[in-house]
Amino acid sequence: MGREVRMVAKDWQHPKRDNGSYVPLLGGSYSAAEKEFLKIANEKGLQEAVDYMGCPEKENYMPDWAENEATYYMMYEDTSEGTPISPAFETPEALARWLTDNNASAFAGQTATYESWLRVANGGFACSAVLHHGVIENGVDALSR
Repeated sequence: MGREVRMVAKDWQHPKRDNGSYVPLLGGSYSAAEKEFLKIANEKGLQEAVDYMGCPEKENYMPDWAENEATYYMMYEDTSEGTPISPAFETPEALARWLTDNNASAFAGQTATYESWLRVANGGFACSAVLHHGVIENGVDALSR
């Protein structure tokens, strides 16, 4: 759980609730989750699939875009199911610059360097935090070293 880049369509607007807060969405696609669920159900039984995954529901997942549609980079927190912490950008560099310039949260009140955000924006993942020599550091910076 931490920060991850998700590829989205150019004009993607993450859904919001009536109160303006983001609706958490699981990463990946519903069709992939559905295939995994059916595979487990067929191999180990329906109860095992439910115990392992719950019952996948389409509205809980990111859209199933065609590969040529999901060309923009958007940073998500995935401590919950996943909500955006940035707008969508055409390049990883533009995303990393926005995250740095806007002091985006890498963990709690901590921000991260441009280089650290760029590593994650280029397809990486960062856990929320790392404990190193008794100091808690955000995972975005800690994993860049």
